[in-house]
Amino acid sequence: MKAVMYGGGNIGRGFIGALLSQSGYEVTFIDVAEPVVNALQENKTYPLRYVSTVGHQDVWIQNVTAVNGNDADAASEVIANCDIMATAVGARILKFIVPNIVSGLRKRWARTDNPLNIIICENLMDANLVLEGMLKAELSAEEQKRFDETVGLVEASIGRMVPVQTEEMKDGEPLRVCVEAYGFLPVDKAAFKGEIPNIGKMIPFAPFDFYIKRKLYLHNMGHATCAYLGDILGLPYIYQAIAVPEIRILVQNAMEESAIALSKKYGTSLSDLLMHMHDLLHRFTNAALGDTCQRVGGDPARKLGPDDRLIGSAQLVLEQGMTPAYITVGAAAALRRYLSENERAQTLENASQVLQEISKLDVQSPLAKLILARYDSLCQGATIAQLCADADALKGQSLKDIV
Repeated sequence: MKAVMYGGGNIGRGFIGALLSQSGYEVTFIDVAEPVVNALQENKTYPLRYVSTVGHQDVWIQNVTAVNGNDADAASEVIANCDIMATAVGARILKFIVPNIVSGLRKRWARTDNPLNIIICENLMDANLVLEGMLKAELSAEEQKRFDETVGLVEASIGRMVPVQTEEMKDGEPLRVCVEAYGFLPVDKAAFKGEIPNIGKMIPFAPFDFYIKRKLYLHNMGHATCAYLGDILGLPYIYQAIAVPEIRILVQNAMEESAIALSKKYGTSLSDLLMHMHDLLHRFTNAALGDTCQRVGGDPARKLGPDDRLIGSAQLVLEQGMTPAYITVGAAAALRRYLSENERAQTLENASQVLQEISKLDVQSPLAKLILARYDSLCQGATIAQLCADADALKGQSLKDIV
């Protein structure tokens, strides 16, 4: 069995490519980083290190090689001949890999009618629809029909935390990737064409929107809130931030708000969501990952998007008749980070403008008022403990009574 992993970075090598290899596939990575490509071609293996606060475990990922994405013929050839494919290149890079995928599909269609399922491992809402639009823009009407019949674009929810790799983490092995042990891969069961492949730890689930929202509004929201609150205290690492009792309380309660809303919306087990939440909180304490508040809180403009982790989860809580007392603290801290990174003054006027332009919120809306009230407290020098007390005071109150 042959698999193509488009993207040989942290998620490609540290999660999906390793999962495919461990499931019995011969894995060909496609990447443009020549040192990575050359080393994979030469060694046919690379080290993966599972790290935790109690030590680490090394494993070697076997039966791997690579081709350079700049070699269009080689890249399209492996796509044409594979049994399964995945992407993990980053949302902004997707458009650059489309030509090679299209060429590979054309070669494939000239040889076989066998379906090709592409597991999309990008941190992007509606990633399947985005990639479909990009691919179909390059296809004729007849090819689009063939595409609909034979290509499955399968969204995935990436739960494994893989930090930026330092030289210390590489420990003398340039290809080594250090990761946490958690390794389940929920995927959209309904999106597969033909038989669903047998890949270890892959969880096909439908309707998949629940898993997408669980990842974004529980995991990503909690992680980002922890990072932005850590910023306020000048803490470099996530494990340091979550160790602060008041930050822990704010993050846990924000995640609880989201968990209850998710349970109500999707009719899923609240106890299961809360168990997942506590597992995540424990994973945030993993000092061995060395994950930074800078990385986790990066690109605050995207994270403040109308459907993204902070605003999206707060809206979901509101839709379910509750008040996002704790999530709005994280959103306010994200506003602070955004204005700081863009060298704009920390003022209510600027914060309001960001909520209008980036979050698409009416500044007179209840949600905007909640966020701006928390942001104003930050500007007035409120401590994390005071922010926590303010959120506690709002917990369970009707939104009408608050704003």
